[in-house]
Amino acid sequence: MISLSKFKTPLLIIIFLLFSAFLGFLLYRLFFVSSIDVPTQTDGKNYEGGLPSAVDGEGNIISDGKSGSLSLSPTEIQNITPSTIAKGGVTETVQLVNDPVLGFSVSNYSNNAQYYNQSDGKFYQVDENGNTTLLSNKVFYNVENVTWSNTDNKAIIEYPDGANIIYNFNKDDQVTLPKHWEDFEFAPNEDKIVAKSMGLDPDNRWLTVSNDDGSSAKYIEPLGEKDSTVYTSWSPNNQTVAMFTEGTNLDRQEVYFVGLNGENFKSTTIEGRGFESIWSPDGARILYSVYSSDNDMKPSLWTVSAQGETINTNRKSLGLETWASKCTFSDNTNVYCAVPRELKEGSGLFKELAESTSDVVYKINVLTGLKKLIAIPDKDMTITNIYTNKNETTLFYTDASDNSVYKINL
Repeated sequence: MISLSKFKTPLLIIIFLLFSAFLGFLLYRLFFVSSIDVPTQTDGKNYEGGLPSAVDGEGNIISDGKSGSLSLSPTEIQNITPSTIAKGGVTETVQLVNDPVLGFSVSNYSNNAQYYNQSDGKFYQVDENGNTTLLSNKVFYNVENVTWSNTDNKAIIEYPDGANIIYNFNKDDQVTLPKHWEDFEFAPNEDKIVAKSMGLDPDNRWLTVSNDDGSSAKYIEPLGEKDSTVYTSWSPNNQTVAMFTEGTNLDRQEVYFVGLNGENFKSTTIEGRGFESIWSPDGARILYSVYSSDNDMKPSLWTVSAQGETINTNRKSLGLETWASKCTFSDNTNVYCAVPRELKEGSGLFKELAESTSDVVYKINVLTGLKKLIAIPDKDMTITNIYTNKNETTLFYTDASDNSVYKINL
């Protein structure tokens, strides 16, 4: 009988060597192969769904996939040659107006932006090439707020002392509105306005609709002491004139839609507080932002259908941490949003925490939720008042640090 004892030691050695080789192979696969077998992106776009991140135009990945978060520091961004057109990487920003502005907007009927110049007290238009046009020779001193009509020929101008006027730039004339009116919006066809009529007595506070000269005022709904939760917002389809919110618990509210004739519209549920919203151009949906304890009190973007029987359907989170006021619809489906590179906990509750945060720009399809990083401004920018022109070649915006006008080529 053959004894196996003399083979025992060599066999154990061989088994140990084979195990060590196998373990070494696993470690190699884990730490080396997985780190280098990452597909590189060549089209300069950042897509959701696990595809590669945005690049700076030279094949260098600069996004880590988080909302607004970048792996490049501000210094590294400044050292990259910017693209003149937004392609997903560092993009050239061009200053169009040097003076601080107020009431910045873009006309729905032209490629021009419009604004009040705080330095000389006059109103102007500026095109994508930086050419400015005076809208009126009249000087408007110490304007506090501006609400434009859907064209560029009328604006509601508010002053610190409570005085309000509607000025028609085509006719060069004005109409005075009551001092106790505030939070104005024009109707889509511009012949009417909605406002809050704020009497001293809470029982004399109303949501009001009138002609654009202030005549034929009609009380729509009483405000009482809940005016802060009522938002004048005339829908583009002329269906509703305002929204108001009512809390159901700490992190949930109902949004109700107010029509002109006491219609009983459905409400929609929102998961958070600090409601801000903008309408799609066809009035079919709203894009809104809220903050909640589920998101460290940071603002998050959502969309929901908001027309007729579809109200409260198709509600979805868009997975970006920013405010609706930093977004603009380019058509009924797509929005451009300025998204902070990072946000501190509680910034939804205290916006001042984000006053010096640099933004990047995303384009989002609100139907599919698909989003892509399209531009990283080559200067530190806290973007406000963001708009596209009608042919979607230019993104106009203001910077919170100096309130002047900039653009990015799309």
